[in-house]
Amino acid sequence: MRPFGILLILAAILTPLYWYAEWIIGRDGTAMFSQYIASVAIIAMAITQLLATRMRWLEFIFGGLDRIYVIHKWLGILAITSLLIHDTVDAELKGQETFLTDLGETLGELSLYGLLALVVITIVTFIPYNLWRWTHKLMGAFFVFGAIHYILLMKPLAPVLPIGIYMLVFCALGIICYIYTLLPFRGGKSFVVEDVRDLGSALSVTLKPEKRGISHRAGQFAFLKFSLPGFEEVHPFTISQAPKQDETLRFTIKRLGDYTGRIGQAIKVGTKAKVSGAFGHFKRRGKNPEIWIAGGIGITPFLAWLSELEKTDNPIHLFYCVREENDAIHLEELKSKTKLEGFHLHLVVSSKGQRLSGSMIASNVDFLIKSADVYYCGPESLRKAMLHGLKREGLSSRRFHYEEFEIRSGIGIRNIVAWLLARFRTG
Repeated sequence: MRPFGILLILAAILTPLYWYAEWIIGRDGTAMFSQYIASVAIIAMAITQLLATRMRWLEFIFGGLDRIYVIHKWLGILAITSLLIHDTVDAELKGQETFLTDLGETLGELSLYGLLALVVITIVTFIPYNLWRWTHKLMGAFFVFGAIHYILLMKPLAPVLPIGIYMLVFCALGIICYIYTLLPFRGGKSFVVEDVRDLGSALSVTLKPEKRGISHRAGQFAFLKFSLPGFEEVHPFTISQAPKQDETLRFTIKRLGDYTGRIGQAIKVGTKAKVSGAFGHFKRRGKNPEIWIAGGIGITPFLAWLSELEKTDNPIHLFYCVREENDAIHLEELKSKTKLEGFHLHLVVSSKGQRLSGSMIASNVDFLIKSADVYYCGPESLRKAMLHGLKREGLSSRRFHYEEFEIRSGIGIRNIVAWLLARFRTG
């Protein structure tokens, strides 16, 4: 993620302190602290609503969409933590009670407990994706309740004061962005299925634009929605082919969950689809020797890179990790690229007892690991193991490039529960 974007968020959150420092003189400091913490929650939630719009210009400020989702998650955690502190302190400012203040109190309670429940559903990642996705849409509604609560109870800091105007801007920003996210598949381009191929453990789908396509770089992903009953969900998939002159797109979809498992039986040539994007900053850097590591469906961005590769100025070694050799999708396409001088394919099959490690990579390349750029796409557990192993071989972590391609990520709740259970059993 880009430091500039983080600095903007910090500036937005810390700016109200300037006005609260002036107002605290002669007033209840605890009450003013409670008000400031409420301001932090509103600002954080408003920015999460902005990030949820997936507007492409956000990537220039915060980094790739994968990093934006990480920021989105932690801002949500900051917001709910601030709300809990605000509710615990509960330092009410004196003022005349009216119907509007009573309404504000009620909406504030609904906002707090509604957001708390949704945050729990989000970070507890073993809750089914479909349930999470449906409930996550309610985040914006509870933000609206919280914004109304803040406006109705904003005393003695009247809305006409600079702090009042500042906070009203964030309230309006969050509400507008929430309304925008409710629009049906915003910004999508119309495509039609041109080709469907069953690859066994995955499905290859080629789409052609009905009018104009989307612009993208090799290695990027897009959001895809098929116009079929029961498949209204929008899913992100990597475009597994480099840009083509006819603007066709190829998506390689791994059969993992309910949606991806059923889609192969439903879509046919001629099926309509909508595509929004492209997103992501997973791209090759410089002219150093390259090591590509793919785990399972993580081969897709490398397929796109290879499809535009005509020559190699420096050696490229692709390590493709699969459970069974039959799980290696587009294998013939990969093998055809070994004709290129300097490109080497290494298939690592776990069912044959093969395990990729830093030392294994070092023994299969003809250059020093520390001189290479490493690109990774695959499961998080393998990524951490590869980074650890390659660092032992001399690689700098700055040369290890990857995208956190997860729309939903937790905070390690499984590890926390396991640790607590272990402590309980031993203590």
